[in-house]
Amino acid sequence: MIDNNYRWYPVYTRSRAEKKAYEELIRKGINAYLPLRKTLKQWSDRKKWVEEPLLKSYLFVYISSKEYAEVMMTNGIARFLYFSGHIAAMPSQQIEHLKLLLATEQDLEVFDHDIKPGQKVWVKAGPFKDMAGELVSIHNKQRIILRLDNIGYSIEINTSMAFVSPL
Repeated sequence: MIDNNYRWYPVYTRSRAEKKAYEELIRKGINAYLPLRKTLKQWSDRKKWVEEPLLKSYLFVYISSKEYAEVMMTNGIARFLYFSGHIAAMPSQQIEHLKLLLATEQDLEVFDHDIKPGQKVWVKAGPFKDMAGELVSIHNKQRIILRLDNIGYSIEINTSMAFVSPL
């Protein structure tokens, strides 16, 4: 059965193909949204502000079921996301909230793992690189308390949650 209702759908893109897939969807006349954030990149000879995707390998399309095939035939698009055997749809309000959040130009941090207090973690970058411990608490996105395995003490460290991964 064809559903003529338009909804937002997250689609998964090939690695580093978000912008090209987005541009091709727009050329095809498909309403798409690619959340971008400005970040300062440093090379050996210069620094430059660049726009990169907020969510790596994801973009969103506002389509009806008639356009599923057209989206899938777009270069760079890998697949739709599924939930319980059906293509996952997102409420329009979530997309609007995401747009508002990006419009504030706040420093956003996105990480793809959900770490809860009590979990064993590994610090993979920053001044505490290669440190293992137990996450005790998260004070904000930059300050966490780690219980160090080897010495039995807890330490509050300044590091990004993006630099911490579950063991």
